[in-house]
Amino acid sequence: MVTTGGGTGGRPATGRLVTLYQELRRRGASSFTETAGALGIAPEEFERCRAELIALGLIVPTGTTHATVADVRNAEWRPDADTVASVAPEIALLRLLDRERARLREHLAEADRAFSTLETLAGTFLRASALAGSEVEVEALTDYRRIQQTLEDITDVIQESSASMHPGGPSRQAQARTLDRDRRQLDNGVRVRAIYSRAHADLPDVAELLRMRIEMGVEIKVARQVPMNMVIADQQYALLPIRPEDGREGAILARGSALVRSYLGLYEHCWHTAAPYGDETSVERGGDGLSEQQRAALEMLATGMKDEKIARNLGVSLRTVSRMLSELMQELGASSRFEAGVRAVRLGWLD
Repeated sequence: MVTTGGGTGGRPATGRLVTLYQELRRRGASSFTETAGALGIAPEEFERCRAELIALGLIVPTGTTHATVADVRNAEWRPDADTVASVAPEIALLRLLDRERARLREHLAEADRAFSTLETLAGTFLRASALAGSEVEVEALTDYRRIQQTLEDITDVIQESSASMHPGGPSRQAQARTLDRDRRQLDNGVRVRAIYSRAHADLPDVAELLRMRIEMGVEIKVARQVPMNMVIADQQYALLPIRPEDGREGAILARGSALVRSYLGLYEHCWHTAAPYGDETSVERGGDGLSEQQRAALEMLATGMKDEKIARNLGVSLRTVSRMLSELMQELGASSRFEAGVRAVRLGWLD
Protein backbone atom coordinates (compact mmCIF):
# COMPACT_ATOMS: atom_id res chain seq x y z
CA MET A 1 0.00 0.00 0.00
CA VAL A 2 2.71 2.50 1.04
CA THR A 3 6.41 2.49 0.38
CA THR A 4 9.47 2.58 2.59
CA GLY A 5 12.52 4.78 2.55
CA GLY A 6 12.25 7.98 0.53
CA GLY A 7 9.14 6.89 -1.38
CA THR A 8 8.85 5.63 -4.98
CA GLY A 9 6.41 5.95 -7.83
CA GLY A 10 5.05 9.27 -6.49
CA ARG A 11 3.99 7.76 -3.14
CA PRO A 12 5.08 9.16 0.24
CA ALA A 13 7.61 7.39 2.47
CA THR A 14 6.15 5.02 5.05
CA GLY A 15 7.96 6.61 7.99
CA ARG A 16 6.79 10.12 7.16
CA LEU A 17 3.24 8.88 6.56
CA VAL A 18 3.13 7.07 9.93
CA THR A 19 4.48 10.14 11.75
CA LEU A 20 1.85 12.35 10.12
CA TYR A 21 -0.96 9.92 10.98
CA GLN A 22 0.18 9.64 14.60
CA GLU A 23 0.16 13.40 14.94
CA LEU A 24 -3.32 13.61 13.40
CA ARG A 25 -4.51 10.91 15.83
CA ARG A 26 -3.10 12.92 18.73
CA ARG A 27 -4.84 16.09 17.62
CA GLY A 28 -8.17 14.45 16.69
CA ALA A 29 -10.07 16.62 14.18
CA SER A 30 -7.54 19.17 13.00
CA SER A 31 -6.23 21.12 10.03
CA PHE A 32 -4.31 18.82 7.72
CA THR A 33 -2.30 21.72 6.28
CA GLU A 34 -1.31 22.96 9.72
CA THR A 35 -0.33 19.50 10.97
CA ALA A 36 1.70 18.65 7.87
CA GLY A 37 3.42 22.03 8.02
CA ALA A 38 4.34 21.53 11.66
CA LEU A 39 6.09 18.28 10.70
CA GLY A 40 8.03 19.94 7.89
CA ILE A 41 6.41 18.00 5.06
CA ALA A 42 7.40 19.50 1.72
CA PRO A 43 4.62 21.07 -0.41
CA GLU A 44 5.21 18.61 -3.26
CA GLU A 45 4.54 15.70 -0.88
CA PHE A 46 1.61 17.26 0.92
CA GLU A 47 -1.14 16.13 -1.47
CA ARG A 48 0.37 12.66 -1.88
CA CYS A 49 0.24 12.11 1.88
CA ARG A 50 -3.32 13.36 2.08
CA ALA A 51 -4.47 11.15 -0.82
CA GLU A 52 -2.73 8.07 0.60
CA LEU A 53 -4.24 8.43 4.07
CA ILE A 54 -7.71 8.97 2.61
CA ALA A 55 -7.30 5.94 0.31
CA LEU A 56 -6.31 3.81 3.31
CA GLY A 57 -9.34 5.07 5.21
CA LEU A 58 -7.13 6.39 8.04
CA ILE A 59 -8.50 9.95 7.78
CA VAL A 60 -11.74 11.43 6.50
CA PRO A 61 -12.25 15.07 5.50
CA THR A 62 -14.64 16.85 7.80
CA GLY A 63 -16.02 20.33 8.13
CA THR A 64 -19.46 21.69 8.72
CA THR A 65 -20.67 18.23 7.73
CA HIS A 66 -18.80 14.93 7.80
CA ALA A 67 -17.84 13.27 4.52
CA THR A 68 -19.96 10.26 3.63
CA VAL A 69 -18.56 6.91 2.50
CA ALA A 70 -19.83 7.65 -1.03
CA ASP A 71 -17.98 10.99 -0.96
CA VAL A 72 -14.67 9.38 -0.05
CA ARG A 73 -15.04 6.68 -2.73
CA ASN A 74 -15.88 9.24 -5.43
CA ALA A 75 -12.67 10.23 -7.22
CA GLU A 76 -14.26 13.52 -8.34
CA TRP A 77 -15.26 14.61 -4.81
CA ARG A 78 -13.26 17.29 -3.02
CA PRO A 79 -13.70 18.34 0.65
CA ASP A 80 -15.08 21.79 1.38
CA ALA A 81 -12.64 22.36 4.24
CA ASP A 82 -9.08 21.55 5.31
CA THR A 83 -10.11 19.82 8.52
CA VAL A 84 -9.73 16.04 8.74
CA ALA A 85 -10.68 13.50 11.38
CA SER A 86 -8.51 10.45 12.06
CA VAL A 87 -9.90 6.92 12.05
CA ALA A 88 -8.64 4.07 14.24
CA PRO A 89 -6.46 1.60 12.24
CA GLU A 90 -8.63 -1.41 13.09
CA ILE A 91 -11.73 0.42 11.90
CA ALA A 92 -9.99 1.45 8.66
CA LEU A 93 -8.87 -2.15 8.10
CA LEU A 94 -12.38 -3.55 8.61
CA ARG A 95 -13.81 -0.98 6.20
CA LEU A 96 -11.12 -1.80 3.62
CA LEU A 97 -11.88 -5.53 3.86
CA ASP A 98 -15.58 -4.82 3.53
CA ARG A 99 -14.98 -2.75 0.36
CA GLU A 100 -12.82 -5.51 -1.14
CA ARG A 101 -15.43 -8.17 -0.35
CA ALA A 102 -18.11 -6.05 -2.03
CA ARG A 103 -15.87 -5.53 -5.06
CA LEU A 104 -15.14 -9.26 -5.28
CA ARG A 105 -18.84 -10.12 -5.05
CA GLU A 106 -19.52 -7.67 -7.87
CA HIS A 107 -16.80 -9.23 -10.07
CA LEU A 108 -18.12 -12.73 -9.39
CA ALA A 109 -21.64 -11.63 -10.25
CA GLU A 110 -20.40 -10.11 -13.53
CA ALA A 111 -18.49 -13.29 -14.40
CA ASP A 112 -21.55 -15.41 -13.63
CA ARG A 113 -23.75 -13.22 -15.85
CA ALA A 114 -21.20 -13.37 -18.68
CA PHE A 115 -20.95 -17.15 -18.42
CA SER A 116 -24.72 -17.57 -18.48
CA THR A 117 -25.01 -15.32 -21.54
CA LEU A 118 -22.26 -17.13 -23.44
CA GLU A 119 -23.71 -20.52 -22.56
CA THR A 120 -27.09 -19.46 -23.86
CA LEU A 121 -25.69 -18.00 -27.07
CA ALA A 122 -23.38 -20.92 -27.78
CA GLY A 123 -26.09 -23.49 -27.18
CA THR A 124 -25.19 -26.83 -28.70
CA PHE A 125 -21.87 -25.50 -30.05
CA LEU A 126 -20.29 -25.85 -26.59
CA ARG A 127 -21.88 -29.20 -25.78
CA ALA A 128 -19.83 -32.26 -26.62
CA SER A 129 -22.97 -34.32 -27.01
CA ALA A 130 -23.89 -32.29 -30.08
CA LEU A 131 -20.70 -33.44 -31.77
CA ALA A 132 -20.49 -36.96 -30.39
CA GLY A 133 -23.93 -38.06 -31.54
CA SER A 134 -25.85 -37.82 -34.78
CA GLU A 135 -26.76 -34.14 -34.44
CA VAL A 136 -25.25 -31.88 -37.09
CA GLU A 137 -25.20 -28.15 -37.74
CA VAL A 138 -24.80 -26.45 -41.12
CA GLU A 139 -24.16 -22.72 -41.50
CA ALA A 140 -23.71 -20.67 -44.68
CA LEU A 141 -20.95 -18.05 -44.50
CA THR A 142 -21.08 -15.38 -47.20
CA ASP A 143 -18.76 -12.78 -45.70
CA TYR A 144 -15.04 -13.25 -46.38
CA ARG A 145 -14.09 -11.87 -42.97
CA ARG A 146 -16.47 -14.29 -41.28
CA ILE A 147 -14.87 -17.19 -43.16
CA GLN A 148 -11.39 -16.12 -42.05
CA GLN A 149 -12.56 -15.76 -38.45
CA THR A 150 -14.09 -19.23 -38.61
CA LEU A 151 -10.74 -20.63 -39.75
CA GLU A 152 -9.08 -18.89 -36.80
CA ASP A 153 -11.67 -20.28 -34.38
CA ILE A 154 -11.26 -23.81 -35.73
CA THR A 155 -7.47 -23.53 -35.48
CA ASP A 156 -7.77 -22.74 -31.77
CA VAL A 157 -9.83 -25.86 -30.98
CA ILE A 158 -8.18 -28.54 -33.17
CA GLN A 159 -6.70 -31.30 -31.04
CA GLU A 160 -5.64 -34.09 -33.40
CA SER A 161 -5.68 -33.47 -37.15
CA SER A 162 -6.19 -30.83 -39.80
CA ALA A 163 -6.73 -31.77 -43.47
CA SER A 164 -7.16 -29.34 -46.34
CA MET A 165 -7.21 -29.33 -50.13
CA HIS A 166 -6.63 -26.41 -52.49
CA PRO A 167 -7.42 -26.46 -56.22
CA GLY A 168 -5.82 -23.03 -56.68
CA GLY A 169 -2.90 -21.05 -55.33
CA PRO A 170 -3.31 -18.80 -52.28
CA SER A 171 -2.78 -15.04 -52.30
CA ARG A 172 0.28 -13.56 -50.59
CA GLN A 173 -1.90 -12.39 -47.71
CA ALA A 174 -3.38 -15.86 -47.32
CA GLN A 175 0.10 -17.41 -47.30
CA ALA A 176 1.07 -15.52 -44.15
CA ARG A 177 -2.13 -16.60 -42.39
CA THR A 178 -1.60 -20.21 -43.51
CA LEU A 179 1.91 -20.35 -42.05
CA ASP A 180 0.73 -18.79 -38.79
CA ARG A 181 -2.04 -21.38 -38.43
CA ASP A 182 0.39 -24.18 -39.29
CA ARG A 183 2.74 -23.04 -36.57
CA ARG A 184 0.05 -22.86 -33.91
CA GLN A 185 -1.38 -26.28 -34.80
CA LEU A 186 1.97 -28.05 -35.04
CA ASP A 187 3.04 -26.55 -31.71
CA ASN A 188 -0.05 -28.20 -30.20
CA GLY A 189 0.87 -31.61 -31.68
CA VAL A 190 -1.75 -31.54 -34.43
CA ARG A 191 -1.12 -33.53 -37.63
CA VAL A 192 -1.46 -31.11 -40.56
CA ARG A 193 -2.03 -32.36 -44.14
CA ALA A 194 -2.71 -30.49 -47.39
CA ILE A 195 -3.36 -31.40 -51.02
CA TYR A 196 -2.57 -28.95 -53.83
CA SER A 197 -3.18 -28.92 -57.57
CA ARG A 198 -0.03 -30.05 -59.40
CA ALA A 199 -0.37 -27.18 -61.90
CA HIS A 200 -0.46 -24.52 -59.16
CA ALA A 201 2.21 -26.23 -57.06
CA ASP A 202 4.75 -25.42 -59.79
CA LEU A 203 4.12 -21.67 -59.55
CA PRO A 204 7.04 -19.92 -57.80
CA ASP A 205 4.98 -18.31 -55.00
CA VAL A 206 3.09 -21.52 -54.25
CA ALA A 207 6.25 -23.63 -54.44
CA GLU A 208 7.90 -21.38 -51.88
CA LEU A 209 4.87 -21.69 -49.58
CA LEU A 210 4.91 -25.50 -49.88
CA ARG A 211 8.62 -25.57 -49.12
CA MET A 212 8.10 -23.54 -45.93
CA ARG A 213 5.12 -25.64 -44.86
CA ILE A 214 7.07 -28.88 -45.35
CA GLU A 215 10.00 -27.51 -43.36
CA MET A 216 7.61 -26.76 -40.51
CA GLY A 217 6.32 -30.34 -40.56
CA VAL A 218 3.19 -30.14 -42.72
CA GLU A 219 2.52 -33.18 -44.94
CA ILE A 220 1.98 -32.03 -48.53
CA LYS A 221 0.71 -33.99 -51.54
CA VAL A 222 -0.18 -32.92 -55.08
CA ALA A 223 -2.79 -34.24 -57.50
CA ARG A 224 -3.61 -33.63 -61.14
CA GLN A 225 -7.14 -32.62 -60.12
CA VAL A 226 -8.34 -31.27 -56.78
CA PRO A 227 -12.17 -31.16 -56.62
CA MET A 228 -12.71 -28.19 -54.29
CA ASN A 229 -11.40 -26.10 -51.43
CA MET A 230 -11.91 -27.99 -48.20
CA VAL A 231 -10.76 -27.80 -44.57
CA ILE A 232 -11.54 -30.63 -42.11
CA ALA A 233 -10.72 -30.52 -38.41
CA ASP A 234 -10.86 -33.46 -35.99
CA GLN A 235 -13.78 -35.10 -37.83
CA GLN A 236 -15.92 -32.42 -36.20
CA TYR A 237 -15.72 -29.40 -38.52
CA ALA A 238 -15.70 -29.12 -42.31
CA LEU A 239 -15.45 -25.89 -44.29
CA LEU A 240 -16.18 -26.14 -48.01
CA PRO A 241 -17.53 -23.83 -50.76
CA ILE A 242 -21.22 -23.26 -51.35
CA ARG A 243 -20.48 -23.72 -55.06
CA PRO A 244 -17.23 -25.57 -55.83
CA GLU A 245 -17.05 -23.95 -59.27
CA ASP A 246 -17.22 -20.43 -57.76
CA GLY A 247 -15.66 -19.96 -54.33
CA ARG A 248 -16.66 -16.28 -54.26
CA GLU A 249 -20.22 -17.15 -53.24
CA GLY A 250 -19.13 -18.17 -49.76
CA ALA A 251 -18.61 -21.29 -47.70
CA ILE A 252 -20.54 -23.88 -45.73
CA LEU A 253 -19.47 -24.70 -42.18
CA ALA A 254 -20.57 -28.19 -41.16
CA ARG A 255 -20.38 -29.32 -37.54
CA GLY A 256 -20.85 -32.83 -36.23
CA SER A 257 -19.02 -36.07 -36.97
CA ALA A 258 -22.07 -37.74 -38.59
CA LEU A 259 -21.76 -35.33 -41.53
CA VAL A 260 -18.05 -34.48 -41.44
CA ARG A 261 -16.99 -38.14 -41.69
CA SER A 262 -18.46 -38.24 -45.20
CA TYR A 263 -16.28 -35.34 -46.31
CA LEU A 264 -13.30 -36.94 -44.60
CA GLY A 265 -13.89 -40.11 -46.62
CA LEU A 266 -13.65 -38.06 -49.82
CA TYR A 267 -10.52 -36.38 -48.55
CA GLU A 268 -8.82 -39.68 -47.67
CA HIS A 269 -9.51 -40.98 -51.17
CA CYS A 270 -7.89 -37.88 -52.67
CA TRP A 271 -4.99 -38.17 -50.24
CA HIS A 272 -4.16 -41.77 -51.11
CA THR A 273 -4.36 -41.15 -54.85
CA ALA A 274 -2.18 -38.04 -54.67
CA ALA A 275 1.64 -38.06 -54.74
CA PRO A 276 4.01 -36.60 -52.13
CA TYR A 277 5.14 -33.16 -53.23
CA GLY A 278 8.35 -33.49 -55.25
CA ASP A 279 8.20 -37.27 -55.75
CA GLU A 280 5.91 -37.17 -58.77
CA THR A 281 8.50 -35.62 -61.09
CA SER A 282 11.94 -36.11 -59.59
CA VAL A 283 11.88 -39.68 -58.28
CA GLU A 284 12.17 -42.85 -60.32
CA ARG A 285 10.31 -45.78 -58.86
CA GLY A 286 11.27 -49.45 -59.12
CA GLY A 287 8.99 -52.43 -59.71
CA ASP A 288 8.18 -52.57 -55.99
CA GLY A 289 6.79 -49.02 -56.09
CA LEU A 290 9.36 -47.64 -53.64
CA SER A 291 10.90 -44.24 -54.19
CA GLU A 292 14.65 -43.93 -53.79
CA GLN A 293 14.05 -42.01 -50.56
CA GLN A 294 11.78 -44.75 -49.20
CA ARG A 295 14.25 -47.45 -50.21
CA ALA A 296 17.10 -45.61 -48.47
CA ALA A 297 15.00 -45.19 -45.34
CA LEU A 298 14.15 -48.91 -45.30
CA GLU A 299 17.78 -49.91 -45.76
CA MET A 300 18.83 -47.74 -42.82
CA LEU A 301 15.91 -49.02 -40.75
CA ALA A 302 16.93 -52.64 -41.45
CA THR A 303 20.38 -51.91 -39.96
CA GLY A 304 18.76 -50.71 -36.72
CA MET A 305 19.49 -47.03 -37.33
CA LYS A 306 17.49 -44.56 -35.21
CA ASP A 307 14.94 -42.22 -36.81
CA GLU A 308 16.98 -39.13 -35.90
CA LYS A 309 20.02 -40.40 -37.83
CA ILE A 310 17.85 -41.49 -40.79
CA ALA A 311 16.41 -37.97 -40.94
CA ARG A 312 19.90 -36.42 -40.91
CA ASN A 313 21.15 -38.79 -43.62
CA LEU A 314 18.15 -38.07 -45.87
CA GLY A 315 18.18 -34.35 -45.15
CA VAL A 316 14.52 -34.30 -44.07
CA SER A 317 12.68 -33.62 -40.82
CA LEU A 318 12.13 -36.24 -38.14
CA ARG A 319 8.38 -35.87 -38.67
CA THR A 320 8.79 -36.74 -42.37
CA VAL A 321 10.79 -39.87 -41.49
CA SER A 322 8.17 -40.96 -38.94
CA ARG A 323 5.38 -40.51 -41.48
CA MET A 324 7.32 -42.31 -44.23
CA LEU A 325 8.16 -45.31 -42.06
CA SER A 326 4.59 -45.54 -40.74
CA GLU A 327 3.28 -45.71 -44.33
CA LEU A 328 5.85 -48.38 -45.24
CA MET A 329 4.94 -50.44 -42.16
CA GLN A 330 1.29 -50.31 -43.16
CA GLU A 331 2.11 -51.37 -46.71
CA LEU A 332 4.28 -54.25 -45.48
CA GLY A 333 1.76 -55.31 -42.84
CA ALA A 334 4.43 -55.03 -40.14
CA SER A 335 3.66 -54.37 -36.49
CA SER A 336 7.10 -52.90 -35.73
CA ARG A 337 9.78 -51.06 -37.63
CA PHE A 338 12.27 -53.89 -37.17
CA GLU A 339 9.73 -56.31 -38.65
CA ALA A 340 9.23 -53.92 -41.57
CA GLY A 341 12.94 -54.04 -42.35
CA VAL A 342 13.01 -57.85 -42.17
CA ARG A 343 9.96 -58.22 -44.43
CA ALA A 344 11.36 -55.79 -46.97
CA VAL A 345 14.49 -57.94 -47.26
CA ARG A 346 12.47 -61.16 -47.57
CA LEU A 347 10.28 -59.62 -50.29
CA GLY A 348 13.34 -58.59 -52.25
CA TRP A 349 12.66 -54.90 -51.83
CA LEU A 350 16.18 -54.45 -50.47
CA ASP A 351 19.46 -55.92 -51.63
